[in-house]
Amino acid sequence: MKNFLIKFVFVICVLGLIRPVFANVSLVVLGDSLSAGYGMSPKESWVGILQQRWQTEYPDITLINASISGDTTQGALNRLPGVVEKHQPTAVFVELGGNDGLRGFTPTTIQDNLLQIIDQLQRQNVRVALSQVRIPPNYGQRYSQMFANIFPTVAKEAEIPLVPFFMEQIIVDENLMQNDGIHPNREAQPLIADIMEPKLLELAGVK
Repeated sequence: MKNFLIKFVFVICVLGLIRPVFANVSLVVLGDSLSAGYGMSPKESWVGILQQRWQTEYPDITLINASISGDTTQGALNRLPGVVEKHQPTAVFVELGGNDGLRGFTPTTIQDNLLQIIDQLQRQNVRVALSQVRIPPNYGQRYSQMFANIFPTVAKEAEIPLVPFFMEQIIVDENLMQNDGIHPNREAQPLIADIMEPKLLELAGVK
């Protein structure tokens, strides 16, 4: 009996040291051309790189890229029910607003659309994180600042994480940008994948 108790305690201690196995997670990236991989194949995008990497490293995470080039917050809001029905996400990373800003949409409209997207997801118990987004300064300092302020405001109101804008580390190097000066090129995608991986793993509940 004594030996049995010793073995039992030993097994319990060992199990306590083992990293727990997490349930299957469906993580959706809901974004625009910056996440869709504008000008390249989907597998070359930063999301595609993580999809391939996680097949072996995190096989319990299904990473889905539901990003569409040119999409706006309103467009994403309109298609959100279909995305949710199709993929049944556990978590969603929202990277939207850039096209709204480039078209000069009012900050209140962008903010309201983002809040509606997040609210719809939260009502279905989906974890959400929001990306900070910025637009080029040539749109005027006042509008550019008002636009940048949307994202921390939304994140605070919705009580969700605000993820730093990954393009801020990319756009400073012209060798990582396409000729339009807006979109990251192929060389930038692995760098963005490395920037975003810990953020998405945290959202997925792994780290």
